[in-house]
Amino acid sequence: MKQDAIVVENLSYHYGKILAVDNISFHVGKQEILGFLGPNGAGKSTTVKILTGQLRLQEGRVSLLGMDISKELEKVQARIGVCFEQPNLYEQMTALENLQLFARLFNIKNFDGYALLKKVGLDGREKDRVANYSKGMKQRLMVARAFVNQAEILFLDEPTSGLDPVSADSIRNLILQERERGATIFLTTHDMWEADKLCNRVAFLNQGKIAALDTPHTLKQQYGQRSLLVEISHDGQLEERIITLDKSETPDKVRELLSHEKVVTVHSQEATLEDIFLKVTGRRLTV
Repeated sequence: MKQDAIVVENLSYHYGKILAVDNISFHVGKQEILGFLGPNGAGKSTTVKILTGQLRLQEGRVSLLGMDISKELEKVQARIGVCFEQPNLYEQMTALENLQLFARLFNIKNFDGYALLKKVGLDGREKDRVANYSKGMKQRLMVARAFVNQAEILFLDEPTSGLDPVSADSIRNLILQERERGATIFLTTHDMWEADKLCNRVAFLNQGKIAALDTPHTLKQQYGQRSLLVEISHDGQLEERIITLDKSETPDKVRELLSHEKVVTVHSQEATLEDIFLKVTGRRLTV
């Protein structure tokens, strides 16, 4: 049986009297991408900080790569990579110098920073000061820095937040490449579309608790509702009608619409993860 890369049991964390993470348990298999989804303030970043050793464990147990982080944190940190939500680069240094510094911290010999910067699309700008980089370029450099030690587990905290579509898509492709290399990915995001495309499983975090955890497909089957989106032409205007599928009256409704209306288009659609999150938690992800 393949060992889990991450095991979390009964994890809780308080900021004073505020309970940020409330007795959560989950596991992440090796070479799996787990999406940790929830609105701001749900406890996502706090969980990442605990798992990566930035916050001291208060309650519960966390094991990474078979090692207890409360006992072997330094060994764990040598085998993980972290991309933070907020840039924390050395802006007066070049991109190449930023990566070389981290390579020295990991005691990596014969480090090829040029190859890594090319991988994230920053070739030709290796010796530019980071202060002159755009937000998208800084984000790609942050991701590259997380790749420096060829980590066995990557913690990516909102890696595409605020980026243009091209930069965001580039980072998503890099995430998939890292999984193919063998890395386990712990992805925190509020982007349900991104999670649906990338993740093997997703966890819905709401007010510090895990409200649901499963594959996107299973969650849609369990909580979602398939439907037909029909466009009809009425008095020269397009109108939309939605017909719920998988009900006894569905065939009659479709037949009636086709018989009495001028149908322009018919598309099947399923619930999105955003829809499922709302149904499970009673709140929208952006709240």
